[in-house]
Amino acid sequence: MPAQKDAKQRGEAERAHLGRSSLADKPKRKFDPLDVLQEASKKHIARLLPVKLNLMSASPFAFFRGSVEIMAADLGESPHTRIEVQMCGDAHVKNFGFFATPGSEIVLDINDFDETQRGPWEWDVKRLAASIILAGRVAGDSEACCKDAVRSFVSDYCEWIRRFAALPAIEVARHRIVRDLRDPAIRSALRKAERSTPIATLNKLVRKKGPGYSFIYKRDSIWDVKAVDERTVLRALEDYRATLAPDRQFLFDHYTIADVGFKVVGTGSVGTRDYVLLLLGRDSGDKDPLFLQVKEEQPSAYAAYYKDRTAPRHQGERVVLGQRALQVFSDLLLGWCSIDGRDYLVRQLSDHKSAVEPEELKGDRLIEYGRVCAELLAKGHARSGVPAFQAAYLGRRGKAEKALCQYAQGYADQVESDYDAFRKALRHNFTREAMKVARQG
Repeated sequence: MPAQKDAKQRGEAERAHLGRSSLADKPKRKFDPLDVLQEASKKHIARLLPVKLNLMSASPFAFFRGSVEIMAADLGESPHTRIEVQMCGDAHVKNFGFFATPGSEIVLDINDFDETQRGPWEWDVKRLAASIILAGRVAGDSEACCKDAVRSFVSDYCEWIRRFAALPAIEVARHRIVRDLRDPAIRSALRKAERSTPIATLNKLVRKKGPGYSFIYKRDSIWDVKAVDERTVLRALEDYRATLAPDRQFLFDHYTIADVGFKVVGTGSVGTRDYVLLLLGRDSGDKDPLFLQVKEEQPSAYAAYYKDRTAPRHQGERVVLGQRALQVFSDLLLGWCSIDGRDYLVRQLSDHKSAVEPEELKGDRLIEYGRVCAELLAKGHARSGVPAFQAAYLGRRGKAEKALCQYAQGYADQVESDYDAFRKALRHNFTREAMKVARQG
């Protein structure tokens, strides 16, 4: 009881630092968002920047996905609470989805952690809330529907935090979402996850080549790698193996490397180095394929604005620790390594993974999926933070929820304005200038 009383006092006192109504505040910018994008381009492979920028030009939601650095800069200039959680960092509706647990069960959870670090809980909530409005607009929903969806999301998130504050920590750690999988907003993604097996990936990405196998070259998707690069990647696997628990090492040792390729991934990640590995069972060959993704990890977009004193120096390890903090179940072969002085995350590729497409979120689907995301995000924050502290800050329903909805609506409008400026810049050789900046970097 004394601990609960202390958390309540701390939470209520935090309102003196940042009132709940101030969660709506969006200070005037001191930067040009296109300058932020060009600066971020320095970290990317120049020849892939046209691919990334083309993907971002598809819609305001796609632009939002590919420009987390802009929102990080906006949030970094805003007042924030001092209530820390493990942030997803890039919380939007496409970064929630299905994947396989170590026990082969397909579950729904947060599934992208490139930007994860400790930070203020509301930064995740604000990003996810804005994404719900943008996804609804892309799907053709009315503005009233979008507002209803974001209100439901914010209300459910806050209510789940209040519930978790009253539960024993072990129950919070074990909490699993239960949903009617017949719901159209979820069922289509679940079916894709059920079909996304290693055998299906083998048939899709790999071809038989003499006595062995190789990845199929696909423009703007999968490339061959030079022999020297392949040897470098393979040498790094010993360091990766050392990051696995002994039972996972035993599993990894059942496979041999068959081929290495370079894969273009996502929207925000396009331009970073990303290798894909085909492994085959030592005894069963192509009847037992395994795909690993070796994905470059750069510092979180929030690192420049909020100091995470718990973060390890290795960026791949940062992502692994953040993922384990937020998820009930994590990838069986999750680990990290370094290649040529760069940090990498290692995980399974396409192991029953799928996500809902924004275009599918129409009407009630948008509202229901927003509620799903609310429970998942609240669960992750409660696992990694002090929900009693956060619940005390939130207080009674109303004030915080209203402010967060107001912020989301205003920020979604800002994203659309930034998108228009981005599209205009593309027509005036922004791509060429970004590539020049990348090469100079």
